[in-house]
Amino acid sequence: MPGPGPHMIYAMGSGLGLMTTSKGRFSPHHCLTYALNAFFGPDLGSFSEWLTSSLALAQSLASSVAELIHHPFYYILILGLPLTFLYSWASRIALQKGFLDSVSGVPLTRWQCFLLVSAGSLSHFFLDHLFEENGHSSMYTWILSTGWWKGRAPVNPDAVVVIGLLCILLIGGFIYINRVKLSKSVAKQSSQSLKLILIVASLYCLWCTSQIYWTKPRRPPVGEEADLGVLVFLAIYFFSPHLLCIMSMNTKEYIDSTEQLPL
Repeated sequence: MPGPGPHMIYAMGSGLGLMTTSKGRFSPHHCLTYALNAFFGPDLGSFSEWLTSSLALAQSLASSVAELIHHPFYYILILGLPLTFLYSWASRIALQKGFLDSVSGVPLTRWQCFLLVSAGSLSHFFLDHLFEENGHSSMYTWILSTGWWKGRAPVNPDAVVVIGLLCILLIGGFIYINRVKLSKSVAKQSSQSLKLILIVASLYCLWCTSQIYWTKPRRPPVGEEADLGVLVFLAIYFFSPHLLCIMSMNTKEYIDSTEQLPL
């Protein structure tokens, strides 16, 4: 599985992109907290297991803890709350001591830290599921299974019609929402475009699910493409962590406020 370098570079690189595009609403405090959890977060149990094995202390207990923590959701449920308080306190100290700038002049709140801890955990497994166990992890195997068939999978006419209509709906709807008009609202257009994508993605997954799991015998929903597995994987491990990062951003009003810590 990926080591510290890929986890840290992936998370910090995407965090830097959010810092730039948000003009500081996603601050260096956000970026570092997100990157630390994507890098060291779920592997905390593995580090503890290595440490105890080196010192010959409670190896069985450490191994059990490592297996429990190294999970995209158990990590959040078990360590989310204590880490939230820890990172919030560290953010305040780092700002007061002048170790790390926050652009806005305010530290991270506990809610922001919880969102970033959750985002870091999911981003960690974005890489782990793709590049561990020699490509035979349970998640990766399931993704591929949604497009695997004995022999060559046929491209059914009804699949062509359904997928074609959904793609036309997505492209046509996007053009309609973002058409040239006198009154423009970027926020409203973005919100409507997101709703359109979610609706089409949900219908797409519903079609794939009905063909793979509800139809007997199972039928290929999109030929040999593993679209269902790919969409589910991207929704959980790629789009969700970035959405959590966006939700953790400081508001514009908060940045412009004069309530800043005395430095």
